[in-house]
Parts: sequence; C-alpha cells; structure tokens
Amino acid sequence: METVRQQKVSRLLQKEIGILFQNTLSHMIHGNILSVTVVRIASDLGFAKIYVSPFPAEDPAALVTHLNENLGEVTRALYPRIRNQFRKMPEIRFYYDDSLDYAERINEILPD
Repeated sequence: METVRQQKVSRLLQKEIGILFQNTLSHMIHGNILSVTVVRIASDLGFAKIYVSPFPAEDPAALVTHLNENLGEVTRALYPRIRNQFRKMPEIRFYYDDSLDYAERINEILPD
C-alpha cells in the first residue's frame, strides 16, 4: 500500500517526465508518442519504476532499452524541474507497459 507521500511523488514524476518527453527530450523517442502510464516509487523514495507505453512503435522494447541507456540525459533534464521537492534525486528505470497489448489479446480471444 502506497503512502500519501509516495502517491504525490509518483504523480509529480509522471507529470514532469511526460512534459520532458513532449518538449525537451522528444529526440529520444524517435517520432513516437510516449505515455507515462504508471510510476511506482519505493517506500524510501530512492528508486522509481517508470512504465511507458510508446505509440506507434515498431519495437517498443528497443525504445525502452534506448531510454535506459540514456538515463543520464533524462536525469539531467529532470532534476532541475523537481529539485525543490527532493533532497536526493530518485534512481529511475524505464519499463515497457504492455497492459494495452494484454487487453487487446483478451479481446481477440473472447467471442463477440
């Protein structure tokens, strides 16, 4: 169960990372639209799992790998935006959110 502080931090990171990928870091997503679907933050606020859903991506796993390889650039762009809310920048990792693919597979399996 997430605390209120974890929920606030998750929403803040979700909002700010989404804005960064729309504006400053748009070159990293190679013309895709990137939705930050969920942010899960550890109880000590030291680590954040950021789930993203790219559209229309040929290979979404490769895009997420590219984002994780360039975490330094993301962190350098993110820190000035959130530094007043944190003592220490949480370590972040990107993960592919396949919930839309899963829902689509279920719809294909179920009869109309």
